[in-house]
Order: sequence, then C-alpha cells, then structure tokens
Amino acid sequence: MGSRHHILCIEDDARIRELLHEQLHELGYRVDAAADGAIGLSRFGEKPYDLVILDLMLPDMDGLEICRAIRAEDGYTPILMLTARAALQDVVLGLELGADEYVTKPFDASELAARIGALFRRLQVDRQRVETTPVHQPLRYGALVIEPDQHRATLSGRPLALTAKEFALLLAFAQQPGRSFSRGELLDAVWGPEFQGYDHTVNTHINRLRAKLEQDPASPRYIRTVWGVGYRFAALDELDGGRA
Repeated sequence: MGSRHHILCIEDDARIRELLHEQLHELGYRVDAAADGAIGLSRFGEKPYDLVILDLMLPDMDGLEICRAIRAEDGYTPILMLTARAALQDVVLGLELGADEYVTKPFDASELAARIGALFRRLQVDRQRVETTPVHQPLRYGALVIEPDQHRATLSGRPLALTAKEFALLLAFAQQPGRSFSRGELLDAVWGPEFQGYDHTVNTHINRLRAKLEQDPASPRYIRTVWGVGYRFAALDELDGGRA
C-alpha cells in the first residue's frame, strides 16, 4: 500500500479532482486536493508532500507557472503533470521547468497508477543509493566544486540552485570526465530504466543545467555536445587547472 506517501493534487475540474482523490485513496495514498493554483501553492508551502499532481490548464495560474514556483523553492519533490494538450512542446516545456513525469488526458486509471508507482520506485532507489553510497570527497574542476554527499555544487563560491535531476546529471558527468553518454544511458542512470518519457527529457534538463552552470550556454565549457552520440563532461586537460 502507498499510505506512507502524501500526494497533493492541483486540478480545477471537480469531476477529475474527485476521481483522482478516489483512485489514489484506493491505492493507499493520502491525498490533499486544490481547485486552483493559488490554493495549491499555499498548501504546498504548509506541509511536505511526496508528490504533486499538477494540471497544466488552471483558471487562475498557468500550471507551468506553478511548476516554476515549486521548483524555485523545492528541487526534489516529484511533479507529475496532467495535460489535455497534445502538443509535444507543452510537455517538453513542463519537463524543462523541472517536472518529472506527465500523463495526458483523458487518462486511464491503471496508467496513472503505474506512472506514480514508477516515480516512487525511482525516488526510493535514489534514497537507497544515497544511504549506501560511501562518503566521497568533493570533486573540483577549476571554479566548479561538486559535493556528492551534500548534493551541492558551487561555481566560483556561488551555490548553484540545481534540482535533484540536474544535480544527478552533473554528478554522472563529472564522475567520468571525457566519457560520452548517449541520451538512453543518461535516462537509465538518472531517471531509471522504468522511465517511459521522451529522450528529449535529457536535452531539456541539460539545457537548464547549462543555463545555471555555463558562462555562455551556447558555447559550453563543461558539458559538451557529442554530435550523433549525446553529451560528455569536458576532459580534465580541457579545463583550466584540471581536477583538484
């Protein structure tokens, strides 16, 4: 049962909101619901949640705006988007803003349950990895310092406001400088083999990571594109001062 997990649903359609509450409750989850974005954000700030289910079409605030606001304060709570929009660019933009998963309307209850279950399993794997991973010394690449055990990165002494996925991507790269990763390899390493989303998810998260990390994201110093393959972290001899 999922009773240990507490879910916040932000959905303006009363019928869908009630359906979500009923289905999630039957699965053993604790559920709070909000009918609009303002109420949803207020409730999110009042208590910790294990998952936010967020409709992208809300009357008072765009769901993407809410996603951005949540990620500005919390980089770790999973966000699952509900969207009636069929256009790929809406899904991509939501993932780019920090959402973790999406389900399109109308959705099947079993599909929603499977996506939520997969999210929680990936979260559990991430937590177990942190708990069982031995203490690591900080990784230093010139002005960039990555502290794996603190899940923290700084650039020239300035903390980088990274989401959990952005930090996991950066760490995966930095632990093997010079190695080229395909998008599929990065999806398996960071999102897990159960993730059913687009390979483009990797692109959007790397774009966000570059925007925070690189002085000139259009000409990145740290995370390089390998055309026809994927991405790699700069080799040590490509960085001033190498790794300390």
